[in-house]
Amino acid sequence: MTATTPAKTAPPAEEAGGAAAPRPKRWKLNLRRDRSLLIMTLPAVVLLAVFAYAPMLGLITAFQEYDIYNGFWYSPYVGLDQFQRLLSDTIFWHALENTLVLSAVQLALYFPVPIALALLFNEVANGRVRSFVQSIVYLPHFFSWVLVVTVFQEMLGGAGALNALLRRHGWETWDIMTNADAFKYLVTAQAVWKEAGWGIIVFLAALAAIDQSLYEAAAADGAGKWRRMWHITLPGMRSVIVLMLVLRLGNALTVGFEQMLIQRDAVGRDAAEVLDTFAYYYGVVNNNFSYGAAAGLFKGILSLLLILAANKLAHAFGEDGLYRRDDR
Repeated sequence: MTATTPAKTAPPAEEAGGAAAPRPKRWKLNLRRDRSLLIMTLPAVVLLAVFAYAPMLGLITAFQEYDIYNGFWYSPYVGLDQFQRLLSDTIFWHALENTLVLSAVQLALYFPVPIALALLFNEVANGRVRSFVQSIVYLPHFFSWVLVVTVFQEMLGGAGALNALLRRHGWETWDIMTNADAFKYLVTAQAVWKEAGWGIIVFLAALAAIDQSLYEAAAADGAGKWRRMWHITLPGMRSVIVLMLVLRLGNALTVGFEQMLIQRDAVGRDAAEVLDTFAYYYGVVNNNFSYGAAAGLFKGILSLLLILAANKLAHAFGEDGLYRRDDR
C-alpha cells in the first residue's frame, strides 16, 4: 500500500520569480463604481462649464479699456485703473452699502422662514393636507419677478387693495411700493413669498433623516413636543442649517438683479441701487464694459471672502460646512 503524497501548492508569483499582478489604482476603482452617477451629472457639468466658467474669461476686460470693435486682443491694457476709478466712486460705495443692508435684512427676516415652515409641515399628521399646502407654498417659486412685483403692486400700490380699504374707512393712504424707507422690507417680503416654500425642501429632507426612535424614546421619558424639537429636531438639522447659512452668506451680495431692476425707478436709485444694477447701468448701458466688469470682479472676490469666512466659522462650531477640515 503506497502512501499518497500531498499535492504541492504553487509558489507565490514573487517566489517563482514572476511579478505580482498589478492592482487597479483607487481612482480607477472609484471611477468604475460611480460611472453611472458621473454620466448622470455630465450634462449639468457641461452646462456649468459653458454658462458659468467659460464667460469668466471675459474678466480680462476689467484690466483693459475695452472696445467692443477691437475685442479682447486689441483693446489697450490699463492695469488696475478701472479698480482705482471704482474705489473712488461714491455711487459704487452707496450701491455696496445698499447691497449689504438688503442682504442683512433678508438674512435676519428671510432665512429663518423656511426652517419654521419645515418644522410646521413636519407636525402635520395628515399627508394629504400637508401635500396640498406644500404645493400651494411651492407655487410662487415658478412665478417670474415681473408677476411677483405685479401682485404686490395690486395689493400694496397706490391704487391697490390696501389703499382702497384705507380710503373706504377714511384713513390716510400709504403707497408702500414707492416708499424708499420701506423698500428693504418690501423686497424681503417679496422674496419670502416667492422662495420660502421652495427653500423648505432641503430642510424637510433633513427632518426625514432624523431617527424616529429618538422621538419615541424621548416621548417615553415624558418629553413634550417643544423639548423634543429643541433637543432632537434642531440638533438633527444643525448641519444642514449651517451649510445653507454658509451658502447664503456666500451669495449675500446677490440680492436679486431682476427684482431690483423692475422697482428701481419706482423708489429711486438711492434705495434700489445694488452692485448688480450698478454694473448694469454704469457698465453695459453706458457702454463702459471694463468698468462694469471691474465692479463684477470686485463683487466676486468679496463673495469668495465671505463664503470662506463663513465656512471657517462653521468649522469653529464643529460642522463641516462646504468641505471637511484636513485634521478631521
